[in-house]
Amino acid sequence: MLVRVRSTPAIEVWRTLSPFSRSDRTVVLAFEAHDGQKRCSGEPFIIHPVEVARILGELIKEDTTLITSLVDLLLVAISEIIESVTYIEGEQENFIEIGCYFYRVSIAIMELQSTENSPPNAMEIVRSLSQSVDLAKDLVQGLQKGNKPVSGPELESIISQLEEVIRSMGQHLSSIPSSAFKEEIYAEVAIQSLSNEMKNSHFEVKATQLGNSDAQMLSPDRQPIEVTTTLEEKDLYSINVEVSTDNPYFLDPKNSLPKSKSDSSQVKLGNMNRSLAILPQVTHYMEPLYGTVEPLYGTFCCPLTKKIMDDPVTIESGLTYERKAIGEWFEMFKDSEEIFCPSSGKKLVSRVYNSNIALKSTIEEWKKRNEVATIKVARAALSLASSDNMVFEAIKEVHGICERNPYNKVEVCSVGMLPLLVKTLEYKNQDVRCAVLELLTKLAEDDNESKEMIAEKLDFSVLIRMLSSNYQPVRHASLLLLLELSRSHSLCDKIGLVPGAILMLITIKYKPSVDAFAAGKAGETLTNLETSPNNIKCMAENGLLEPLLYNIEQGCEEMKTEMASYLGDIVLGHDSRTYVAERASPSLIKMVRTGNALSRRAAFKALAQISLYQPNAEVLTEAGIIQIMVEEMFSRSIYDELVNSKIEAAAILANILESGLELENLQASSNGHTMTSDYCVHGIIYMLKNSAPDELNINLLRILLCLTKTPKSMATIISVVKESEASYILIELINNPREELGIAAIKLLIMLSPQIGHTLAEKLCKIRGQPESLIQSPREVKRISEKQAISAKFIAKLPQQHLTLNLALLSKNTVPTILQTINQIQKIGTRSSRHTSSYLEGLVGILVRFTTTLFDPQILFLARSHNFTAVFTELLVKTSSDEVQRLSAIGLENLSSESINLSKPPEVKKTKLLRMFSAPKFLSPGSSRRKKTAVCPVHGGACSSENTFCLVDAKAVERLLACLDHENPEVVEAVLSAICTLLDDKVDVEKSVSILNGVDALQHVLNVVKEHTQEGLRQKSFWMIEKFLMKGGDKSISDISKDRLLPSTLVSAFHHGNGNTRQMAEKILRHLNKMPTSTTSYYTM
Repeated sequence: MLVRVRSTPAIEVWRTLSPFSRSDRTVVLAFEAHDGQKRCSGEPFIIHPVEVARILGELIKEDTTLITSLVDLLLVAISEIIESVTYIEGEQENFIEIGCYFYRVSIAIMELQSTENSPPNAMEIVRSLSQSVDLAKDLVQGLQKGNKPVSGPELESIISQLEEVIRSMGQHLSSIPSSAFKEEIYAEVAIQSLSNEMKNSHFEVKATQLGNSDAQMLSPDRQPIEVTTTLEEKDLYSINVEVSTDNPYFLDPKNSLPKSKSDSSQVKLGNMNRSLAILPQVTHYMEPLYGTVEPLYGTFCCPLTKKIMDDPVTIESGLTYERKAIGEWFEMFKDSEEIFCPSSGKKLVSRVYNSNIALKSTIEEWKKRNEVATIKVARAALSLASSDNMVFEAIKEVHGICERNPYNKVEVCSVGMLPLLVKTLEYKNQDVRCAVLELLTKLAEDDNESKEMIAEKLDFSVLIRMLSSNYQPVRHASLLLLLELSRSHSLCDKIGLVPGAILMLITIKYKPSVDAFAAGKAGETLTNLETSPNNIKCMAENGLLEPLLYNIEQGCEEMKTEMASYLGDIVLGHDSRTYVAERASPSLIKMVRTGNALSRRAAFKALAQISLYQPNAEVLTEAGIIQIMVEEMFSRSIYDELVNSKIEAAAILANILESGLELENLQASSNGHTMTSDYCVHGIIYMLKNSAPDELNINLLRILLCLTKTPKSMATIISVVKESEASYILIELINNPREELGIAAIKLLIMLSPQIGHTLAEKLCKIRGQPESLIQSPREVKRISEKQAISAKFIAKLPQQHLTLNLALLSKNTVPTILQTINQIQKIGTRSSRHTSSYLEGLVGILVRFTTTLFDPQILFLARSHNFTAVFTELLVKTSSDEVQRLSAIGLENLSSESINLSKPPEVKKTKLLRMFSAPKFLSPGSSRRKKTAVCPVHGGACSSENTFCLVDAKAVERLLACLDHENPEVVEAVLSAICTLLDDKVDVEKSVSILNGVDALQHVLNVVKEHTQEGLRQKSFWMIEKFLMKGGDKSISDISKDRLLPSTLVSAFHHGNGNTRQMAEKILRHLNKMPTSTTSYYTM
């Protein structure tokens, strides 16, 4: 942003600012307002507000850092409270609920800190919550003082105080404004819901006293009961959320905040060592699960590890241990002279141990029996599914069994467990979903048969929806399952057919900053899906083009053909079209030259799609496509192909040429011919004359239209068309049933009309049904077609003084149709159709044609009967089209030029006998009252707008003068030409000047001189000014002399204008006594 500051010191201060600060409007306003002002010290005043702003910015940064520190301390304090209430057994239900509230508040605090739009009262909220948490921490710690637990009224008082703390925290949460969450409505709803719940919280103390054994507090090393959680998407902070010390804040207070919202609420269900016991009866659910399982024998466990042995070995004392454990024991005492059995204490002579093969086999058989039984019991548990916890424990147990022994995966599938697992995906409990997904992934690993079985039962649309879950473990687990299934080639098509599957995977892949793990797995899945051609096409349609381009470049011939065909079908985005052209064009062009029929058809299809985007023209040209396409058009002679290569080549070539490349530099053949050479022009016109298919003719005409833009090729086209029958062919194509072909032919004829217009007009009149078919009245003015618009324009562009064409139009009674259509368009406006304005311009241009041949009696009668003067005068002011105004002014100029020839003085015819016997005028009674015939002061005869086209009588002068203020110089020049007809030497110039002075015409002309510098405009303006100086008397001279800018304009024109302009400027300067007089002859227009 620019700043208008003159003071050098202030400019130096401005340069110290960052580009961001310089773009701030308030900063710019401050610098401009205080520019030049100084402090008492002599420094620029602006230094003070700038330094204040900088200090304030630092304070804001410090405030943000302070909030972060407070939040860290607050979360650490909450984790300590939760850990403390975990070990309180008295009033367990109340303390469990209190711990849940604090856990949910911690998640809300993390959400508040991670939001991008921090509320202005964030510091106040954090401080208030911090005070409440500190109070709660003191109350909870008071329960743990001394050896005896707190009970009775004191316990009731502490719970009551905690209740007030929780209500106060709910009030603090309600002060978070809605603006803090922007579009994250779920977070706002969850926090408000939590706030309302906490404000209404209430805890009732049980009336019965706890026994001594029940009232004892757990020792610090005693673990609380492990439970699972219930996380539902509908409530981000559910009361059933598990308070787990697996949360980074609860393990290490020094840990930083989670990087994402999903991490902040993530709860792992494995390895729960100190979970809050919200469901004491969870273990009861597992009793039926293990009721039919063979019990564990003590001999199976290693005395050292207390775990079931995998490789039992027997030492000298006869006791059996785990091989690794006893080896480590011996290693501990390797330097000792004596060693003892770790269990019996018996002194050992030898350190040798032997494998207990019998026990090992027994343990393995026991494990196998137990695992099979556990799988069956787990299946029954899934069938009964009385609670989420029961289902979760059953799934995790089966998962562990499958990890220990891969063979158990077959057992799981064979007992009919897959349908139950798939159905469990419908659970709202996110952790159950996650466990099911992990188990299905495990079952699908390294087993295509299992993959097929899972795919048969699984609804893939459900799996795809889980990819967008807001719970990260579910999102990751669903990706891992999809990745595993995609490793089966037979399932790739099935996955790709799921609506939105590939789009979802591509979206995840290109967002590594959001979830790097998910982005990597999505990329691997997409790579697996590339084995299916249909998936590659779907990827390309959704923005992932690399697989398709790779196969076009490196694939086998069959794959190249299929991918090229796909490329021709899909619609590419603007940001990828050029990249695709650069990658695919060389391979596609090679396929056109050397491929079989199928490959060539696919390559042509793809190249046609690529060439439609004009910026790709240069890329295609550099790849050598021009020469190949010209060769296909002129030299290819294979007739048994599946595609007409001439049509395709012409279409691609037309697309490229329409991009505006330098045609003279485009090599069209190996012999050095360019696109503008006679070789190409003759070849194209020859093909056009040989009754080629309509599709080919359209593209040939498009190419010729492009070639008309260069003088060399334009001259060749004109020569060939004029000397051959090509002009007849072009005119006959106008009425082709295929509208697109007719439009292309008319466009080419319009380009050729300035050079061979008379030839085209003659031939047009000789063809049956022409030219009237080009000016048919439209059925609906609101639906003007492109062909109707350019047809009217074509007739208007043909030489206007071609009498034969004008009489042909007259004889076909086209003028009433034209006038009727113009009136209809003026009523509804030109915006009713995109072609209406162009159509109106063409119709007005046709009317102007007739004004150039008024010497013909039929046309003169036509102009009088339809009052052309009034028509053009009305069009001057009742249209928004510059071209219509310009054409109307030209029409009025042509009509006014004929006024002097049509205006005759009134004649009184008397016979000789009547003159002899008539009384003298002074004796004739009533001679003074005899009616006189009105005479036009300009043309000197009887005039009217209808019969003699007099501009004065038509009141057209005022409307013409109003158009001199137009911004378009072409309109202004046409209007000046029309007004100049009233100052021609054939009319009474003095009276014309007098009439023009009456409507202030001189001032309008002077304004034109000031605003426009075009030579044609200045010549007409100077010519009119000179007429006013010569015939306008002292008033005109005075008005012109008072214009201060005119002399400088005249001097500039005298020095820099062309010959005519310089001569006119010189004459006016002499009239104004700015130059010495000369005997130079008077210049006339």
